[in-house]
Amino acid sequence: MWSWRAGALLRGWGRRLAGAPGRRLLSCNAASQAGSSAPRCWKCGSPGAPARGHGLFCPQCRALQPPDPTRDYFSLMDCNHSFRIDTIKLQNRYQQLQRLVHPDFFSQRSQIEKELSEKHSTLVNDAYKTLLAPLSRGLYLLRLHGIEIPEGTHYEMDDQFLMEIMEINEKLAEAQNEAAIEEIESTVRDDFEKAKEILTKMRYFSNVQEKIKLKKTPL
Repeated sequence: MWSWRAGALLRGWGRRLAGAPGRRLLSCNAASQAGSSAPRCWKCGSPGAPARGHGLFCPQCRALQPPDPTRDYFSLMDCNHSFRIDTIKLQNRYQQLQRLVHPDFFSQRSQIEKELSEKHSTLVNDAYKTLLAPLSRGLYLLRLHGIEIPEGTHYEMDDQFLMEIMEINEKLAEAQNEAAIEEIESTVRDDFEKAKEILTKMRYFSNVQEKIKLKKTPL
């Protein structure tokens, strides 16, 4: 069917990941080195405010600090930068962060902290939803490596592949019974499993990419 096309496309993404040493994954360590000066707390001005990528509150006055714009979803949710993650750990981390930053806990705080809590809560929700679903997780991992997959169904697709997709959509529209629908669903499910298998290989490319980054770091 059309699974070979999905596999070819994902293998192409993998080759692009392995062959792009200039595309560096933004890690927690890289984030902490992004600025030469330690951030200051917006409320008390203390230079001991949490370093980028670490902590949410000022250790001096306990004011909630702005979200770190350099921190990616994987480091925020304390997950490995790979396609295969522990979803139970992800859920626990999500609940932990929401207990710290949810707006309901800041109703009696200053307006600034109310706004910051909304930003943090939204960020945590987005990170959780993105990493929970395999497809969005894989696409996000690609984006961290500098590979953008535009929305729509025409990304580097040839006419044959698009015709196969149209045929599947037509069969689904014409399906008159549950058996016909289940047959289409089975075909699509098989293709998803093949795509998942190939996407899983991305974690190995990610590991190689990290080793490349370490090799390029001056001693």
